[in-house]
Amino acid sequence: MRKAKLLKLWAAIVIFTGCLSVSQAAVPVADEGWVNLFNGHDLSGWVQRGGKARYAIEDGMIVGSSVVNTPNSFLCTKKTYGDFFLEYDFKVDPRLNSGVQIRSECFETPKQMEWKGKKIEISAGRVHGYQVEIDPNTASGRLWSAGIFDESRRGWLYPSGGEKGAQGQAFSEQGRRIFKAEGWNHVRVEAVGDSIKTWLNGTPCADLKDGLTPRGFIGLQVHQIKADKAREGLQVRWRNLRIKEMPSGGSAQPNTLSESEKAGGWRLLWDGKTADGWRSVKSEEFPAKGWSITNGVLSVNGLDGGEPGGGNIVTREQFSSFELVADFKVTPGANSGIKYFVQTALDPNNIPGAGPGVGCEFQVLDDERHPDAKLGRDGNRTVGSLYDLIPAATNKSPSAVGEWNTARVLVQGKHVEHWLNGQKVVEYERGSAAFRDYVARSKFNNIPGFGEWPAGHILLQEHGDRVHFRNIKIRVLPAS
Repeated sequence: MRKAKLLKLWAAIVIFTGCLSVSQAAVPVADEGWVNLFNGHDLSGWVQRGGKARYAIEDGMIVGSSVVNTPNSFLCTKKTYGDFFLEYDFKVDPRLNSGVQIRSECFETPKQMEWKGKKIEISAGRVHGYQVEIDPNTASGRLWSAGIFDESRRGWLYPSGGEKGAQGQAFSEQGRRIFKAEGWNHVRVEAVGDSIKTWLNGTPCADLKDGLTPRGFIGLQVHQIKADKAREGLQVRWRNLRIKEMPSGGSAQPNTLSESEKAGGWRLLWDGKTADGWRSVKSEEFPAKGWSITNGVLSVNGLDGGEPGGGNIVTREQFSSFELVADFKVTPGANSGIKYFVQTALDPNNIPGAGPGVGCEFQVLDDERHPDAKLGRDGNRTVGSLYDLIPAATNKSPSAVGEWNTARVLVQGKHVEHWLNGQKVVEYERGSAAFRDYVARSKFNNIPGFGEWPAGHILLQEHGDRVHFRNIKIRVLPAS
């Protein structure tokens, strides 16, 4: 009798655990300040605006279906949000355009606004505001998912310059690598102050400064399809919608990883607190002087009274194919760099021009004040450039001196890209004829195989000037 009761109890526990697992799979449990925007079983807290596309719930997901001859449709939160982190998954039919509105508005009466001297008319009942795009246009080759479109106001904000522009082409190239046309895609949005940043499947995408609308609702769009009956009933699905509100004027905690970054394979290359994982380029110890760690910032102290600094620092690990992201901030007239494929064993006695800090360099510089900006060839020593080899794009947008910039270096096999503040500024193929020509005309022309080594260290340069670093993150990538 007792054994039978125990078996029944065990069966109940198994059933309960199974139900709990299913429930948690459909609706993630909110934690650490995160709140679920969708409860998994009804549309409480949401209201439809605009067109008459159909919204339904299936297996804990919100499913939007297109309807012919109806305007853009939006399922909108009743609550508005200002500064926040937002995460969600989406899956879309490749024939359907969609998106997620953030900081958006809709008024019962017409609205007129002015932007840079131009008047913008917004009709009554029209949803308008920032939209994080779902743009699966594989047929045309434009894949701008996680770009930012200003719905019913100014059009594309990021990327800018149209499909044939440099930023648009780079965004499409990246989209072709990271967008999952037949599967689920994960998006993260950070909207803090006038900064809006997005990630698609763990890769940084849009990085926009725009303060036109500081607060508004979140909306799930099903795009209009006009008179095309063949596209009736196309679907876009959303799941795992959650939000974490930030205090007004707040910001992301430096030197941390989001859940989406962790899932995407990212890890901190610097922990924000110690020298773990780093050493002097000339020894196994971290420099005893010249560098400091204060409030989550790793700083080059600069020369103090003419005294020598602590020298360059490198990672203890070496990397081959990887994606590296780091924030940096320069002081007036400062010079530094972020190097990769650094070789610490090159002997300058045997190889003229070599040394323990030789490698490819993402230049960090105050272009306006430091003389290096006018040296080299065609500006190839300016910020964002592949130092002394390839100049950064002339339309780059570095932040003002004293403000943070974000550097991104993508290395996948022989292919390398430099990104500055969300914009691709350099692209090259290691070992190509063009690359070797750049090397031949540079200060590195005496170093055999420069930049073509299979692996190397990451280096932060101490150049005698005060410079700051934080949010140093990396993820290892397949070779191709």
